[in-house]
Amino acid sequence: MGKIKKKDGKKSDKLTVEAAEDAGSKLSPVSVTPSEEHAPPSIKDGDDEPVTQEEPPVLVPASELYEEPILAQLIVEKYEGELVNGLYEGEGVAYYKDGNIYRGLFSEGLMHGKGMYTWADGLIYEGEFFMNFPMGDGVYTWPDGSRYEGQVYKAIRHGTGVHLSIDQQVSYVGEWCMGKRHGKGTIYYNAEGTSWYEGEWIHNRKEGWGVQRFPSGNIYEGQWKADRFHGEGRMRWLSSNEEYLGQWENGIQNGLGTHTWFLKRVSGSQYSLRNEYIGIFVNGSRHGQGQYYYANGAMYDGQWKNNKKHGTGKFIFKNGRIYIGEFVEDQIAEYPNFKYDRVNTPDLSGIRTQSPICGERSTPNSGIPSLLGSYIELDIASLLNTFPEDERYEEQKQVEYGILRNLTTLRKAYKLYSSLGNENCFDNAFLMTKLQFWRFLKDCKFHHHDLTLCDMDRLLADNSDPEEIHSPYATMLIRTFLTNVIYLAHHIARADSPDKKLSLVDCFSRMMTQNISPHAGTIKGHLFSDAQKTEHTMSYIDKCWDIYKTYCRRNTSAPYEPTMTMRHFIWMMRDLKVLNNVLSVTKIVDIMAEDNPRVRDGNEINVELEVRPRGQIIYSMIS
Repeated sequence: MGKIKKKDGKKSDKLTVEAAEDAGSKLSPVSVTPSEEHAPPSIKDGDDEPVTQEEPPVLVPASELYEEPILAQLIVEKYEGELVNGLYEGEGVAYYKDGNIYRGLFSEGLMHGKGMYTWADGLIYEGEFFMNFPMGDGVYTWPDGSRYEGQVYKAIRHGTGVHLSIDQQVSYVGEWCMGKRHGKGTIYYNAEGTSWYEGEWIHNRKEGWGVQRFPSGNIYEGQWKADRFHGEGRMRWLSSNEEYLGQWENGIQNGLGTHTWFLKRVSGSQYSLRNEYIGIFVNGSRHGQGQYYYANGAMYDGQWKNNKKHGTGKFIFKNGRIYIGEFVEDQIAEYPNFKYDRVNTPDLSGIRTQSPICGERSTPNSGIPSLLGSYIELDIASLLNTFPEDERYEEQKQVEYGILRNLTTLRKAYKLYSSLGNENCFDNAFLMTKLQFWRFLKDCKFHHHDLTLCDMDRLLADNSDPEEIHSPYATMLIRTFLTNVIYLAHHIARADSPDKKLSLVDCFSRMMTQNISPHAGTIKGHLFSDAQKTEHTMSYIDKCWDIYKTYCRRNTSAPYEPTMTMRHFIWMMRDLKVLNNVLSVTKIVDIMAEDNPRVRDGNEINVELEVRPRGQIIYSMIS
């Protein structure tokens, strides 16, 4: 027997398989098992406001490393099979001097085609060979029971494949590059598939975008770098009813973000109990400029230091009173100098700001006691100021009576529209967004009163940032929802009947009778009419909002916010090369005209109407 001439195989890079969170034992002699999962920072409730704490990472000791073996120049001690011109050809069996065995096809003396190579230590490769190299589709089976099945290049895992650990608990399914997880792939940390990571990899590390579900049920979705949360991401602590959305650095909240604490409440209640901080984080702590919204309606806007209010800030108490001044170590530096009115005194029990029951922003009230209670207290001071001073009390009282008479209908409408397009919420309460409010206005035909939705946005904008006037993300509690309805009802009724002296309750009652009661709850339009369509469309809302802002033009009238006409929208779709035989200009006009009577007037089309990123626009952009 002669020697088979073989090419030297290159030793592969080490294969690594991750351990699950809280794992404490070795997984496989084929794998390296330092835990890639670092426990996220969790924010605990202290005596007062929750504070941020970082849990230490769970480290698992590394196990013995194995590699795909080398196919070196081996001496054949025995060969069973055919010879052609003195070379192994066709199907045969080769027994090598070191105890390795190959069974399969040969070509011109080389292993080539389908075959199985068994090493003396029990490792087996079965699959395709090319010119003496395992190459193509194949299966590695290690003596301990771990296994790889997928594509192989020169004996190295390369392409797509599946790796199972010793006890079949940990598995990786995805892309490989030169023996390492690289590209897109999913790793399951247990056999039940309840703990996993799905996303991008670079050289065996989570890097790029990915989603990880931990054994506790907590979920992180966002950007990664070197196995840690890094960049933009969302962490949901289901075990403690918390959520953070914002910037991360090396696994810790760092930069601009929003952290929300959801509080349990009575099922079916529409009083959304949540504390929320929006602002700057430094190393997991609230530090810098930020806003804290308390569940009882109070709000702090100002400077923070190590999770405490410290520096200049503004505190709005739950009764609407405002303190602006210095805070030191979470306390007001000096006793607030309130301006008392003739009716209300400030709620002094709210001065100890470190521990209120703890959101939505409260605003200064009109000084007139509310019949509705603090959680739905109306903010209609500017409307009341249009009436003589001696009539304001009666105006507010009567419109609040009107609200109370219709409160069941309005609550039902708020609950329905705030749930559109939403997944299950931690505290089974949904906070209405501007996008959902637009759907309510369209369904109730507010825009049939010679008023566009853009006009309504501007009417309700108050002192909002012009860049965010048409943002679909803005949220509102039921008190803001009711306030907005009253403002719009007043404007529409006065515009429809300029010669009549109408009270606020007259305006509101007319809107309830003609618009809200007959139409609220009849969901129209494309976006929310079908659950599957809604879920698919909402996944693109962030991208559509970015595109909308990019192509908007500055309004030439106050408040000079970015806006877009229907004509510009069609030009944008043309520039983006979205228009085709299926989504034509005519189709876009049809979509927009379905619930907007001002788009078409007979055979004429009004392309100068303003558009916003509402349902029809988003639907058009992703159709």
